[in-house]
Amino acid sequence: MKTKKIKHLLIGSNNPGKVREIKQLLPRYIKVSSIIDYKIRSPKETGRTFLQNSFIKSKYFSKKTGQICLADDSGLEIDVLNKKPGIFSARWGGRNNNFNLAIKKVFRELNKVDKNWREKKIKARFICALTIYGPEFKKIHAIGKIEGRIAKKKIGKNGFGYDPIFIPNRNKITFGQMKFKKKFKIDHRARAFTKLKKFL
Repeated sequence: MKTKKIKHLLIGSNNPGKVREIKQLLPRYIKVSSIIDYKIRSPKETGRTFLQNSFIKSKYFSKKTGQICLADDSGLEIDVLNKKPGIFSARWGGRNNNFNLAIKKVFRELNKVDKNWREKKIKARFICALTIYGPEFKKIHAIGKIEGRIAKKKIGKNGFGYDPIFIPNRNKITFGQMKFKKKFKIDHRARAFTKLKKFL
């Protein structure tokens, strides 16, 4: 394992929301770019876990650019839906990863299981897997989780993805209602980053 600090890091995501959060979490001395700057399409995510998919993306983008790449794979698990959408969280939004459609699908699936689900606590969690991979750099993995529940309706315009329907434990508001500074200190991505700090 290299002990030398990373000075430049490529963020392997085409999602502007993820890129923004990751930039906020990285140390300021690291020069950051993203694959959005390179206009590289994401590879097919053929893994069966968040960790496998984060590694697929990190390795792919690193090989394409010759840089050390940090890739994230994250999503929402809902217990009563057998932990779906899980690794298919973005794909529930269709080809364009439209999360308005994805959220509507979550509500449809919950209605199929239990039409009275809004009267109950629907346990869910966000999971984030991070992988750093690059030339002469052994891969590093980290996983972060945050438990919570599904909101009765979509609330809030902050954040991205499923944030407007996820209420983290010990909170009464969704990530979509939460101020950005608070959210990125407690969410699944931040928790994964705490495990990577010693390598950055």
